Amino acid sequence: MTTTAHPRPWLAHYEPGIPHDFQPSGRTLPQLLEQAAKHHPDRVALDFLGRTTNYRELWFQVQRFAHALQKLGVQPGERVAVMLPNTPQFVVSFYAVLLAGGVVVNTSPLYTPHELEHQLNDSGSETLIMLDSFYPRYAEVQERVPVRRVIVTGIQDALPFPKNKLYPIKARKDGMWVKVPIGGKVFSFTQLRKSQPPIPQPAAVSPGDVALLQYTGGTTGVPKGAMLTHENLVSNAEQCRMWMSDLKEGQEVTMAAIPFFHVYGMTVSMNLSVMTGATMVLVPNARDIKMVLTQIARTKATLFPGVPTLYNAINNHPDLARHDVTSIRACISGSAPLLLETSRKFKEITHGANLVEGYGLTETSPVTHVNPIFGEQQEGSIGLPVPGTDALIMDDAGQPVAQGEIGELWVAGPQIMKGYWQRPDETEKTIRELDGKRWLLTGDMARMDEKGYFQIVDRKKELIIAGGYNIYPREVEEVLMTHPAVLEAAAVGIPDTYRGESVHAVVALKPGMHVTEKEIIALCRAELSAYKAPRSVEFRSELPKTAVGKILRRQLAKEAAERRSTANSAD
Repeated sequence: MTTTAHPRPWLAHYEPGIPHDFQPSGRTLPQLLEQAAKHHPDRVALDFLGRTTNYRELWFQVQRFAHALQKLGVQPGERVAVMLPNTPQFVVSFYAVLLAGGVVVNTSPLYTPHELEHQLNDSGSETLIMLDSFYPRYAEVQERVPVRRVIVTGIQDALPFPKNKLYPIKARKDGMWVKVPIGGKVFSFTQLRKSQPPIPQPAAVSPGDVALLQYTGGTTGVPKGAMLTHENLVSNAEQCRMWMSDLKEGQEVTMAAIPFFHVYGMTVSMNLSVMTGATMVLVPNARDIKMVLTQIARTKATLFPGVPTLYNAINNHPDLARHDVTSIRACISGSAPLLLETSRKFKEITHGANLVEGYGLTETSPVTHVNPIFGEQQEGSIGLPVPGTDALIMDDAGQPVAQGEIGELWVAGPQIMKGYWQRPDETEKTIRELDGKRWLLTGDMARMDEKGYFQIVDRKKELIIAGGYNIYPREVEEVLMTHPAVLEAAAVGIPDTYRGESVHAVVALKPGMHVTEKEIIALCRAELSAYKAPRSVEFRSELPKTAVGKILRRQLAKEAAERRSTANSAD
């Protein structure tokens, strides 16, 4: 498979000052934090509901915790699962694991015991750092996973006085308090951090080493870990830094509401903030829109990476008028298509903040394309490839299509993953060598116009994106098929004005069997994170299939969307 050198029309539409070329700096992620502590020691790094930590203290805490992990036996290359919301403990844990030479396994706090069990086993994680309130889910599976040590912390450990004293009282009142038995293989995060000398044993870490296992689905829907190296993640933060050309070193305030356990939040909210000496305003629950608004107003946040549902929720919040959000200057929206109306209204309420759409994948650390922040922004477009990123539109034979025609989007650059953890066959399907570069086959169907702006037109992978979260049909379908009355099932995405898409289940029942929509949804909610569970269920006598018996998900999705549109019109 060969191709001639292809033009890069997007370069002519870069904003002034954005470099056309990019070379990785060769830094590791802990070096980003070390340099921030050196250049901005007194700058507030973390602001958690009013309690602040400067970069000097953050680096000190990271070194202490890294030493604690080494004393517990964490070895270079060992996987450490981090199951925390956006709290100071997440930031400390993330960089400390890497400083100790370990590999972070980002673990969603939304996981059910079933999902947690799969990820811990697949990654081989022997250490788990988690919030105390999540402990019961781990306790359900602890005998079936390789975890040798559990480190627990609580929200109260990071709160300022008197909130740290009041939080446990409120948690008990709300039935959310969990008393975790410290001892044996269960350790206190706070005690470990306090009891260790500050300097860890140096771990030999190079830019090409794997830093993170970020789990994703892909074509099969079976979650697998994308191996992202220090170079991948640092390069992507540097690429975003170049794109946001007006960032002021040591002066920005980032509203860190999107989860750090999501690769987009981790790169654009956390790593980019550390790289630029920005203050991170940590919000542990982005669904608490009133809290988000309160923190924006209190801290005068200037940057706000997010997802369309978050911006839309802010635009339409009943208390919006009581909060000043005009400090926000720029936002990059990722993970799902951004509606023009959402962008327009957000610009209006912030008095001019530029909210632009971007594109990326877990496998690309994640950003590959973004609309210009101040230049030409095209409606419905994911924008231009960021510096150092190449992009092609290819046909099924692996040849470039004509300009403006639809094909599969391939991307290349320093942010492309090393491969899938322990799945060389899946890696081989996803990454190709061409013209001396490693290209990632995104599975998304796209087109490029004459200016180099790209537009996603369809999903080859049949991925469902609800509220910025990736949902893989196979994972939902496997749960649907566990019901004794279900003969066959399909999960598809249908348009949702709030979430972008929602999960719609289509099932055929066994002869003589009966089950209700409510029962199907309840089954899924018991086995899957809430955002993955179907919000509607359709019953059919049989599901449409291809000649070889493959269920036609796209047909089902199209028909369901048309019915919903017709019903809405009738209303």
